[in-house]
Amino acid sequence: MDSRFIGKKILLLDGLTSQCLEYTKAFNELGCDTTVLCDDLFDTCYASRHPKHKILGVSNVRDLKGTEEWILKLVKSNQYDVVIPFTEYSATILSHHKKELSAYAHLIVNNQDVFDYAQDKNNVMKVCMENDLPCPMTIFDAKSVADIFSTGIRFPIILKPRLGFGSHGFHKIESKEALKSCVEKFNIDISEMVVQEYIPQEGLNVADNLFIDKEGNVKSAFTYASYRFYPIDGGSGVLNETIDRDDIHIISAKLLKAMRIYGPIGVDMIIDARDNTPKVLEINLRPIACAKLGFLSGVNMAQQILEDLYREEVTLMCQYKTGIRVCRSQIDWIWFIKSPNRFKTKPSWFDRSNTIDQLFSWDDPGPWFAFFIYGFRKFLRERKER
Repeated sequence: MDSRFIGKKILLLDGLTSQCLEYTKAFNELGCDTTVLCDDLFDTCYASRHPKHKILGVSNVRDLKGTEEWILKLVKSNQYDVVIPFTEYSATILSHHKKELSAYAHLIVNNQDVFDYAQDKNNVMKVCMENDLPCPMTIFDAKSVADIFSTGIRFPIILKPRLGFGSHGFHKIESKEALKSCVEKFNIDISEMVVQEYIPQEGLNVADNLFIDKEGNVKSAFTYASYRFYPIDGGSGVLNETIDRDDIHIISAKLLKAMRIYGPIGVDMIIDARDNTPKVLEINLRPIACAKLGFLSGVNMAQQILEDLYREEVTLMCQYKTGIRVCRSQIDWIWFIKSPNRFKTKPSWFDRSNTIDQLFSWDDPGPWFAFFIYGFRKFLRERKER
């Protein structure tokens, strides 16, 4: 327990997320008083014993207005010293109300102008190209299929929304004919899309996770590679492992400095197997989903957040353990059932060395079971909607 931070009241948003749980535990160990905003009895954090306080309100991407109302209400109650978001939608709400809400608490989010600019994936690609940082070749200012054709870009290409998150709206296009068909079928507005070259998936998908202090200094950086995904054709990482590549850290630091971004940030990249070069895909302006890997490997961003807020020297944590793996076991079972590569994947699905479950622990098993029930209910709801 750190005497510097004993009693600091921390409001953690997005109690469904696994990273919220890890930060809750980390803040508790620093002596803080933690409160988590949850949306459901089966949210990960609501089922956990770790939050000191739990609020059952609205924290839901399907109800952004209700989520905004709850966040504003809680922050304006003047009961919290620090507020930290763990999803894009709650980070957006905090950023857009930062001037107003900063009178009540410290908000761990970038200012609105910086936040909104970095949320646009095309802007990230522009900054990369202007600063000679590797990224997929990207077409800017296209408004029609004809505009794309006129550039001479080679197929396959990728179409994905400039704003938003996850794999929603992502399309891999194999030919000119397929592009025309896709745009017509889904009524796509080209001007609202990122149009870029397709990077062959033989290379690793990686995420570099950094803490940048308010002076713009990199105080920690750890990288992990994702070896299995669900959905299989482009979802979230199911098995992630810490790796170390200095070139990835250098690219991330230059990019974030150029964009004047600070705090806990994730930079998603793909290793282009054709030349072994890491290429930037997008930026996550909040703590990343696999935050547990950072804490396990020796990087305590919860501590760094508080040190940065309260004008302490932020502890340098750029050395970390590699080869640590975190697995989402329930989703990994689904991956095994559905993947045609179940017996060929590397590392082997049966290799559990240095592997920790994302949610399960013997002293706090509730989140693992809650996630299972939540996922089953989500499956039934989506099946009904279809």
